[in-house]
Order: sequence, then structure tokens, then C-alpha cells
Amino acid sequence: MKNNNSKYYFTAQLMNQALISLLEKKDIEFITVTEITKKAGVNRSTFYLHYENIYDLLEETIQNLNERFINSFNIKVPLKITSPKDAYLITNDFLIPYLNFCKENKRVLKLVNKKPESFRNKDTYQKMYNTIFYPAITQFVKKEDERIYFLEFFTQGVASIVHKWLELDCSTKIEELIEIIKKCINYNI
Repeated sequence: MKNNNSKYYFTAQLMNQALISLLEKKDIEFITVTEITKKAGVNRSTFYLHYENIYDLLEETIQNLNERFINSFNIKVPLKITSPKDAYLITNDFLIPYLNFCKENKRVLKLVNKKPESFRNKDTYQKMYNTIFYPAITQFVKKEDERIYFLEFFTQGVASIVHKWLELDCSTKIEELIEIIKKCINYNI
């Protein structure tokens, strides 16, 4: 969005939601500005007031999702971890906000899982890896050559459980899912 003034926020959100809705039906290459503006109930000129093209809108949508995700944890990034107690990736302090965010945003996260290339999942994952996961895991796994495997197992395992949970429309209670995750990774801190 070119202008961050609050009077534009509501309109930008309408266009973000319109894009997500259209992405549920087709790939971004086949979405037009006209479709977005019609679905959002705004004029084409309004679209171009905010964005240069559809990819700018997609970039903003991704950025908003990532910011809301990080903010849901109520932590500063990158993490300043000084002891294993600070590396709370598998404690309730981390998992409850993570799973609440996923549940509240299940519609868009299902889409992100379905179309990872459109949402640049690798870039987002790498940023989270560098700022959250790696600093936390270093407290548990001291050998550098083992960390990469532990991180891969942990992040992919938890992500797979959450993806399945989203597929099942978050039917398992969050508290029950946390216990399942902890059992799967043999958490005993």
C-alpha cells in the first residue's frame, strides 16, 4: 500500500480480502484488477491509489499476515535467549498463541498451504527460522551440525501437525493438540 494513513486502511483490507477470496479459486496470474475491485466494492482508481499492480497487493497481504503472526506472540524479534527457559517454542506460551492465530486465520492459512509459491512460504519460513527457531533451538542443541537436523525435524513436524489440524477444520481442541505435539517431539523440559 502506497499510503499508510488510517483512512485508507479499511479500503486496503477490503482489497486484501478480495484477493484472498479470488486466490481460493484461481492462480494470481489469472486474477485481474477489475475482479479485485469488483469483489472489494471499490473503483479501479482506488486500487491504483494504493498499489501499482496486483503483486503489490499480494506483497502487502503477505506482509500483513506475517506481522500479525509475529505480533500474536507478544515477543520481540529476533529473540534474545539467555537460557533454555527462554527457548519456549514448545511450551504453552508459544503454542497457544501460535495455534490461536492459525485457528483465527484458517481460511487464509489453508490457502497459503495450498499455494505456497504464491505466498512465498520459503522466504517467510527463512525469516522465522533466522529470528525465532534458530535462536531458540541453540539452547537445546549445542552441536552446530546437529542443529540443522533437529530444526528441520521440529519445524516440519509441528507444521505438518498444524496443516493436518487446519485440514480437519481445527476440530481438535487447542489444549489437546498441544499435548499431541509435545508427545510427538517427546517434550520433557
